[in-house]
This record gives sequence, structure tokens and C-alpha cells, in this order.
Amino acid sequence: MRYEEFTRSDIERMRRKPVLLLPVGAMEQHGPHLPVGADLIQVTHVLAHVAAKTGAVLAPPIPYGLVQTSRPFPGSVSVSFDALRAYVRDVLADFVRNGFKRIVVVSGHAEGTHLAALRTAAKEVVDRGGADITVLSDYDFVYEAFREEGDGHAGQVETSRLLTQRPELVKGRARKGENRIPKFAVVRDARKYWSGVTGDPTKASPELGRKVDRFVEEMLVAVVRSAAKRRV
Repeated sequence: MRYEEFTRSDIERMRRKPVLLLPVGAMEQHGPHLPVGADLIQVTHVLAHVAAKTGAVLAPPIPYGLVQTSRPFPGSVSVSFDALRAYVRDVLADFVRNGFKRIVVVSGHAEGTHLAALRTAAKEVVDRGGADITVLSDYDFVYEAFREEGDGHAGQVETSRLLTQRPELVKGRARKGENRIPKFAVVRDARKYWSGVTGDPTKASPELGRKVDRFVEEMLVAVVRSAAKRRV
């Protein structure tokens, strides 16, 4: 079920609103071989399957996020922490006002400051009462189960997922890369230390992508079913 396809009468007739899934992405460089919308593509793809399996409602995605490390590279588009927090807070609050009390926010972009803005927005809505909101990234599951040492942004796993989901958008394979930003350092331009790729995309395969996506779907299905059982 997709939120944008409902009429106002459809929404009004729902006595017990199902869990609402809110995908959040980012426009961020993903090396020379993956599309800048990779974070949005991955999360909307997997959540469409989760919605079909659970009966959850899939909301239209929020395409922009907070991009810091990749921002100096061509193609990256970022919003500020406060802008993202305020926008997501308002969107969540109005979904709650429409009766969707259980919401799962899933971000395809896993940068820490970005996720902090989402969690801060959710906390402000939850503190008003009458809402149960979960905030996570699909990569919370991905890297827990599949991350090889040194793999990360636009590397083996992420390239594999795009080969499964949108193979026509994958432009060959980038060379292996490593993030050499000094530990704990705040740098102005990450390009001095990083190619934009972490890991080895040449090892990517559609088979691995399908395996990763199946696992992520299973984990998110469990999250949605747990949220559906909780009382608000």
C-alpha cells in the first residue's frame, strides 16, 4: 500500500492505521560507478518489499539528507541539520495527526549526523505523546552481517545491491579505495584523504546483492511486526 495512492476517504475509513514506513535518502556521490541517488534507490526498493510482506503503508520518500564527508565531491547535495530535523519532524507530526501512530523511519544514508537529525526529529514528535517511532538505517543490518574489513561506502556490498536493484545504473567498477581521514579529525575537504570509495567494488556481484537484500528485508519485517504489536 502506498500512501500517495489513497484518497482522503480511504484514510478516514482506516480504523486502526497500519504501520507507516518512511524512507529517507540522500543525494551523495558514490564513486565514479554508482548513481548519486544510490541511498534513495536502495531503501525505497527494499521497503516496497517490506510493505508488501507486512501490510505496512509505504510513504513517499524524503530524497535529501545531510551529507558531510561526501559533500565536496561533484553531485552531492546536502541540507543542514536543523533543516532536516525540522522538515522530518513536521512530516512525522502530520502523519501522526492523520492517525498513523506507529512509524518506522528507514534511512538509506547512514552518516551519523544525518541519522542524529532524524532521531532528534522523531524524539520531538514522540515527546508530544501518542506516537511510536523507530529510526534506523538499512545499513545498521547490512554492516552487522556482511561488512568485510575495509568495505564501506560504494564498496563491494553497496555495489552488489545496486547490481541487483538497478544494474543499468552501475557504470563498470571503481578501483578499490580506502578512507584515510585521520581518526577523530574534522576535515574541510575529504578528497585529500579519500577517493569516494571504501572497499573493493570489483568483488561485487548480483548474487551477493540479492543475499544482502533478502537479509535486510527479513530484519525490517521483524521491526515492522514488532512495532505493530506495541500499544501507543
